[in-house]
Order: sequence, then structure tokens, then C-alpha cells
Amino acid sequence: MSKTQYAQLSDHIEVDPITHIDPKSLLGHWINSNPYTNSIARINITEANGKLQLQVFAVGPDGPIDWGTATADVFSSNPASSTGAGFTCIYDFGFAEARFQAMIMKGLLVLAQFHTFKDDSNRANYFLREYYSMTQEHF
Repeated sequence: MSKTQYAQLSDHIEVDPITHIDPKSLLGHWINSNPYTNSIARINITEANGKLQLQVFAVGPDGPIDWGTATADVFSSNPASSTGAGFTCIYDFGFAEARFQAMIMKGLLVLAQFHTFKDDSNRANYFLREYYSMTQEHF
């Protein structure tokens, strides 16, 4: 019996192997399209030492809360592409964890957030999806 080399037709391609996914399309300063969000207001995405870096700013009672930087894994839109089209990332706060999945769609960064509480607070885990537009503003 032969071993399956792909799980769906889009996985089956005949090209030279992709050795690096270029994250340039993801880099920049992204601002939430919802000015009334109570979640993540802004995201800086940079590249350092060949790795995608996120710096998240959440909404706080006295202004933005800087979550610091986290390394993200970059994904292309298909196995034959070397252009970055999305990423995953995890912020671990000890008491809680935020997992991100993001993609570029129609010029917007679509961010799916999966929030899990690891303490004994009895708060429900939750999912949130928000949309971010590129801005020239530096924060």
C-alpha cells in the first residue's frame, strides 16, 4: 500500500520546494477597524532575524496595554506560494492564553482570537474575530 502524500487536491503540486515564505505582505502597523473594540486595538508586525514578530496593544482602562512581542509562524495561501498570507501566534500570560490565527483578505488583516483561561476564575473561554487595516501611524 502506498503512503498518501496529500490530504486534498490543493496539497498536490509539482514544483520546486518552497524553502522560505516571504512575510512582507503582513508587515506593518495594523489598526482595528472597529473604533469601539474592547479587545485588541493595534498590532505591529515586523520581521527580526528571519522571524515574524507581533507586538499587540489591547484596550485598557487607562490607555493601550502593550502585550510585548511574540514570534509568529507564517503561512502561504497554498503549497506552491512563497508569499506570506497568514500567521499563527500564541501569547501566554500564565493565567490565560490568547491564540491567534490571521490572514490577509481584501487588504484587511482578519484576526481570529481564541482566549483560554487557565486559572480558577470560572471565566468562559471565548472566540473573537476582528478586522484590521494597515495604517501609516507608528505606535
